[in-house]
Amino acid sequence: MPIVKPFSLLIFCLLPVVVFAQHIEMLHSGTGISLRGLSVVDDKVVWVSGTGGTIGRSVDSGKTWKWMQVKGFEKNDFRDIEAFDAATAVIMGIAAPAYILKTNDGGSTWKVVFEDKRKGMFLDAMEFWNEQSGIAIGDPLEGKIFIARTFDGGNTWQHLPEQNYPVAKTGEAMFAASGTNIRPLSKKEACFVTGGTVSRLFVRNKTIDLPLVQGRETTGANAIAVYNNKKQKPAKYMVVVGGDFAADSVAAQNSAVSKDGGNTWAIPQTPPKGYRSCVEYITKNKLITCGTSGVDVSDDGGMNWKFISNKGFHVCRKAKNGKMVFLAGKDGRVARLVW
Repeated sequence: MPIVKPFSLLIFCLLPVVVFAQHIEMLHSGTGISLRGLSVVDDKVVWVSGTGGTIGRSVDSGKTWKWMQVKGFEKNDFRDIEAFDAATAVIMGIAAPAYILKTNDGGSTWKVVFEDKRKGMFLDAMEFWNEQSGIAIGDPLEGKIFIARTFDGGNTWQHLPEQNYPVAKTGEAMFAASGTNIRPLSKKEACFVTGGTVSRLFVRNKTIDLPLVQGRETTGANAIAVYNNKKQKPAKYMVVVGGDFAADSVAAQNSAVSKDGGNTWAIPQTPPKGYRSCVEYITKNKLITCGTSGVDVSDDGGMNWKFISNKGFHVCRKAKNGKMVFLAGKDGRVARLVW
């Protein structure tokens, strides 16, 4: 029998750890398109959206992609997308003017379902509770944060009565960074986060100051993740991320964790390694966050983060009906988390 030296045995024992370590697997890149919209229907169907009126769709877990430009919207930046299956999706164009469009045939044709040409109109994100009920949020107009709702799968949208719009402070707004600054809190409620000179959580009829860097146009919260146990009562576990996108390698005051629905917040012991534009729950304790300076994961609910990639991404999302996690970013980058 051959003699196994201790050093060789050590390498052999460590090998499975190297093989199965969490890492990012690139699926597509090199198009020059910036992707900020990402919707993962299940472990097979993935949609992305971005600059140049670009939409991408995969029905084989990201192995191959169909790329398309929305006719007549070649100059629009679609910074958020919500997909319901391989045929149906809703996309959000941010400004000049602001648009929401919908397809029922896999992206071959699109119908304008919302349009607002008002000066200063700027949509930031969409979120859906289910295939019928959704919400869109936009930067303040005359000091009030814009909100619209849909109850028919995005076919039509209605503005909230102006008197019901949340009031913003001077210099407070949202970032159209990843489509995740607004999230469902329960089956009927949503919450959202702001940034800029002020960074706050808006939940029900109250606002809560966030312990993130703020005070400048480039600072504050960019995204919130809410762990939803699918029950009627509002979720309690939340993580917010952000920082200063003008200094994307600075980790100070770039994330916070709440276990009581946002009433109180804790600062991570080991924060993400820089500005982050998106955060997503994978399980109750496992999360992923990404930004222009890299990707981090946490296995303890967001209190300690491990830097796993220096590749920049704008958005990361887990499958709504599945386990796979995808990321998208500049230069047409699409990737998945191997975990």
